[in-house]
Amino acid sequence: MFRTALRTVLAHKGRLLMTTLAVMLGTAFVAGTLVFTDTLGSALRTQSAKSYADIAVTVSDRQAVARGYDHRGGAATGPTLTEETRRKVAALPGAAEARGVVSGFAGIADRKGALIGDGFSTTGTNYVPGADGTDPRYPLVEGRGPKNAGEVALDAKTAGKGGFKVGDTVRVAVNGPVMELKLTGVLHTNDPRVTAGGSLAAFDTATAQRLYLGPGRFAELDVKASPGADDSALLAAVEQALPQGDSIEARTGRELADEQDRMIAEGTKFLSTFLMGFAGIALFVGVFIIANTFTMLVAQRTRELALLRAVGATRRQVSRSVRAEALLVGLAASVTGLLAGIGIAAGLRALLNGPMDANLPDGPLIVSPTTVIAAVAVGVLVTVLAAWLPARRASRIAPVAAMSSADQPATHRSLVVRNSLGLLFGLAGATALAAGVTAKEIKLVGLGAGALMIGVFVLTPLLSRPLIALIAPLLRALYGTPGKLAQQNAVRNPRRTAATASALTIGVTLITALTVLGASVNKAVDAATASDLRADYTVAMQNGSMLAPDVATQIAKAPGVTALSAVRGVSVQTAHNGGEDEYLTAVDAATIDQVANVQVREGSADALKQGKLLVSSGRAEQQGYRVGDTLAVTYPDGSRGSLVIGGVMEANTALAGVLAPESVVGPHAAEGDGPTRVLVKGAHGATDELRQALRDATGGNPLIAVKGEKDIKAENRKMVTGILNMMYGLLGMSVVIAVLGVVNTMAMSVFERRREIGMLRAIGLDRRGIRRTVRLESLLIALFGGLVGVGLGIVVAWAGVRTLAEDLKDITTVVPPLQIAAYLLVAALVGLLAALWPAHRAARMEILGAIRSE
Repeated sequence: MFRTALRTVLAHKGRLLMTTLAVMLGTAFVAGTLVFTDTLGSALRTQSAKSYADIAVTVSDRQAVARGYDHRGGAATGPTLTEETRRKVAALPGAAEARGVVSGFAGIADRKGALIGDGFSTTGTNYVPGADGTDPRYPLVEGRGPKNAGEVALDAKTAGKGGFKVGDTVRVAVNGPVMELKLTGVLHTNDPRVTAGGSLAAFDTATAQRLYLGPGRFAELDVKASPGADDSALLAAVEQALPQGDSIEARTGRELADEQDRMIAEGTKFLSTFLMGFAGIALFVGVFIIANTFTMLVAQRTRELALLRAVGATRRQVSRSVRAEALLVGLAASVTGLLAGIGIAAGLRALLNGPMDANLPDGPLIVSPTTVIAAVAVGVLVTVLAAWLPARRASRIAPVAAMSSADQPATHRSLVVRNSLGLLFGLAGATALAAGVTAKEIKLVGLGAGALMIGVFVLTPLLSRPLIALIAPLLRALYGTPGKLAQQNAVRNPRRTAATASALTIGVTLITALTVLGASVNKAVDAATASDLRADYTVAMQNGSMLAPDVATQIAKAPGVTALSAVRGVSVQTAHNGGEDEYLTAVDAATIDQVANVQVREGSADALKQGKLLVSSGRAEQQGYRVGDTLAVTYPDGSRGSLVIGGVMEANTALAGVLAPESVVGPHAAEGDGPTRVLVKGAHGATDELRQALRDATGGNPLIAVKGEKDIKAENRKMVTGILNMMYGLLGMSVVIAVLGVVNTMAMSVFERRREIGMLRAIGLDRRGIRRTVRLESLLIALFGGLVGVGLGIVVAWAGVRTLAEDLKDITTVVPPLQIAAYLLVAALVGLLAALWPAHRAARMEILGAIRSE
């Protein structure tokens, strides 16, 4: 029977081509994902190992690191890493060197004043020259390191983007006015923040300390061991030499490298899982094609299978024969897909490092045995499982009955069982979906959506007749007999039509759901931005860190400013609800209502002016706050006090859950803490003059963004659109596989109906009519799949939107009609294009030969 299966595969290799391609593409997605993530992880680990290669022990001051990246500056509180500590550690037995490190954010302006690089990865640090005048962390490409407050060195990539050369004046800023510094050197760095799209500015140590921490302070000490010294013994000695404090921690370089490896493994695992989800969708779509192909092959070979039964083959042998065919097809497609996946991984890395400028670290392609086994096993398993039902049907062909029939119609019992299962899944999915929407539980919504989709797929044969009947009258009116024949062919075998359409339905469902969700979120965010903010401009750091404490004062002096409120976050400890921390948003009580729409639902509208708190309705419900409640709090500076809840306000996306007057909580904020943003109202609205005045007031700092309502909306839309485009791209593979399924079904259907086509030609239907009939049948199947997909996608998106109602104020389901119509149009085009080759084959059949065919 295995030899029979092999001969059958070789005899029908043309008909199995599309199935092979579908399995190959799905397997290539799996293999490409595994190879790419393994390669990326290996390269990142190698890069990380280089970073810690010469470090035996690292001492970190977590408080100093946080202050450096928040730009707080100012005097330190508690134990700190000082120059004295560094010298003490450097003098320990076994220590060859102790290098003090300072770091934080630093923005580099190009010649037009715009920020170079990603705002979240703009890095500033200190350049620590050794005996030879160079810092081994940052090899020089040209020039020298900075030596005083008027000098800076840049990484090569940033210098290239800005067109800077050694000797040029570079505009650099932290969170205050721009500094004009002389470029003394260009550096090389493998810092992942820089290679991921950021920038590096290196200052002399004294300047970096002044900018980020305060004179004489370090955020880290990197200790290099003497030859032969034991890292663990050196660690113990270093710990004895350090000042005692909760924020200061010493660890070996090996421990840090291992931790970095774990973080890299977790990151690549998440990426792999994310991509595997889309690979799973592609393979799931392929299941429909595989099952459809083998079902049609079994139907076309009923005589052959009956002969096998007649000469003694058992049902089990026939079933095994079909499964063996699937095994051979799956094995060949999986091996090909594995090779294609390796190519995809290599191409993806080249694309990211080339046109997309992602600067991924170099390294060899990693093709592990696990990847090979997983890719081949997945492809073979999916193919064999998809062919299980067709194999089972093949085993049930009775020898005598099969001799007299070319096709075995589905029994009434099997259709009843299928429809009953579909109804059960559909009802269970709809119930779970409704429960998830009511409970605002996204996991339950996802489970319900999955069950509902399965139910609809199972019921697709039942749905095909009425839905195709809605479209068919138009085709009959436009195309006459070919239109009528196309309708009859499309509903002749509902199971086949359903399987073909379902492959396309999956892609359309997911794309429609994403589109509706994106449109709904965009509309809600736009509406919230317009209604919640009254300010003409928002001034904030592009990297999300704090502004300098005096920025609000500088902005207030800008011409055209009529009102402003600095917004500052203050975290306090409270005894309410088990001692949870509460995050307060400190605002100017006198002006906040001029720059933000604060609507009080309960209590006093003047609560902030009375020195009381305003709590959003969502936060009040979550924490059980009521008007009049008194909260005993401990402020960041250690002082204690009590705050009274004076009112409950409507949710405001521009402000956090609990508003507090700046005059009450501001004096107790951590030293050096500045506002996160400043909301500004102008005398003449959002004018270019006011925007420029605000830029001038903030010293032209490239890290500080001045954004109006249009800018905020565009930024939000860009983020949502970017996510959607990435998802569309990943779903594209499933759509390609679905197209192959339509081509496959139509080609095999034409082969199956050769005699019928010959008879139609004999009674007068010309070649053009045959081509049109095949194309219209494909069009009907594709439109059917598109309609079901659009309907399912809208339902799933509606449920998702309802679960976001608590997070996005007044969000409603938005169905963009033009985009939905475009998806249906694309589905129609897919049907027409997929039928080109089958229609051409059908029209070229020789009449007498087709009539004589078995």
